[in-house]
Amino acid sequence: MTDVTYSSTRGAGETLTASQAILNGLASDGGLYVPDHIPALSTDLDALARMDYRHVAFEILRLYLTDYTDDELRHCIDAAYDEKFDTEEIAPMAEAADAYFLELYHGATIAFKDMALSILPHLMTTAARKNNVDSEIVILTATSGDTGKAALAGFASVPGTRIIVFYPKDGVSPIQKQQMVTQQGDNTFVVGINGTFDNAQTGVKKLFADEELRGWMDEHGMRFSSANSINIGRLVPQIVYYVYAYTRLLKEERIKKGDPVNVVVPTGNFGNILAAYYAGQMGLPIAKLICASNENKVLYDFFSTGTYDRNREFILTSSPSMDILISSNLERLIYHICGNDASRCRTLMDLLSRTGRYDITDDMREQLAPFAGGFCDEELTLNTIRDIYESCGYLIDPHTAVAAGVYRSYRMKSGDKTPTVIASTASPYKFTGSVLRAIDPGYESADDFDKADRLYELSKISIPKAVSEIRTAPILHKTICEVDEMEKTVKEFLSR
Repeated sequence: MTDVTYSSTRGAGETLTASQAILNGLASDGGLYVPDHIPALSTDLDALARMDYRHVAFEILRLYLTDYTDDELRHCIDAAYDEKFDTEEIAPMAEAADAYFLELYHGATIAFKDMALSILPHLMTTAARKNNVDSEIVILTATSGDTGKAALAGFASVPGTRIIVFYPKDGVSPIQKQQMVTQQGDNTFVVGINGTFDNAQTGVKKLFADEELRGWMDEHGMRFSSANSINIGRLVPQIVYYVYAYTRLLKEERIKKGDPVNVVVPTGNFGNILAAYYAGQMGLPIAKLICASNENKVLYDFFSTGTYDRNREFILTSSPSMDILISSNLERLIYHICGNDASRCRTLMDLLSRTGRYDITDDMREQLAPFAGGFCDEELTLNTIRDIYESCGYLIDPHTAVAAGVYRSYRMKSGDKTPTVIASTASPYKFTGSVLRAIDPGYESADDFDKADRLYELSKISIPKAVSEIRTAPILHKTICEVDEMEKTVKEFLSR
């Protein structure tokens, strides 16, 4: 097995091991770490089909995180994928509406981010030991709703770490906000900003790139890292989802080995669907990667035209984790379709920073052939929730509904009936208001916990612990700041 090393999409010149890249989070030039090659699947699909989630995860992670020992990886996996999941199978699949819904939301915070963020703290603390790092690791993260709580839950009270999460004050669901602001742990800090997720994400990247701040951190015995999917330690565990989903279909004899499948992913920051792309590049038989957008359809327009243009109205939707106009992980795909040419990638990212847009070449567009794009407006999103609930008795959240709605349109237009996996990314209980507007529009209440009770009455799906335990939890994080106050706010917390 060949070692995999990591370098920046923008060509900073550094070549790092996996553990070093995980510790850094973001490259010093503002780029993202990418593997020097995509390793091929080394375990037969029939053999993987006989394994549980933990063993499949080991077979994938060992291909990318090559400077971790097998024992270290097994420890990280066992610590992450434990009894915190509320189903016996960590990622069960449900068949509904001509597709297979891969339920990625059965972890502690009822969103798919749990799947990768459960393991990241263990990968990171192991990396610190491997690299003789004695600095305190400060996790600095922007969230559009789900990453924040999942990261907080993962890093809360982890020795040698602190975590700071910035979220758009008016851009997350009430349940998402309540989950974050009630988070316990002396090493946790949650900050609402007066702005959008893109503002928060851009602000966090600036803090990573600020050399003066880095010097201040060094003086105080600290170093930044990230829990966003810009961290390769977040991205690689997501590849497991798609290998696991394929092997479940194989195990259940829904497909034969080698049969192609399509994958549909509700997409905001592009990390989850990029993981599916990597799985395909490894040899997993994926036919189409269907990128599903909400009304902030910057990615749909990109795949349709070859132009990425964030210069547009920002729309708050019922799928807030996708309310993003700067999809950071797309930079990794751009790097790959540039022929792994960091200078070309850097030029496009500079254009995006300066003008808000860039155009890719025809030869780059040809390499996007595995992708298809679609989008759902708000009406179609709610209609999809209602239609699937009424026709199948299956309840989905708005993000999953965007994916299901896009897939329905794709299937009708293309006639493509390839078996299809839809990434189901959050519990309907995380977005009770939107789900009830779809299936019980006459119900009125201003309280999201009342809405959870009503959702239970209708669906008989148990209210997750993640919702019930925050019903009366005290608010512990009340800090609000302007975008230009983020550095000051970080320093104030770290100086305590």
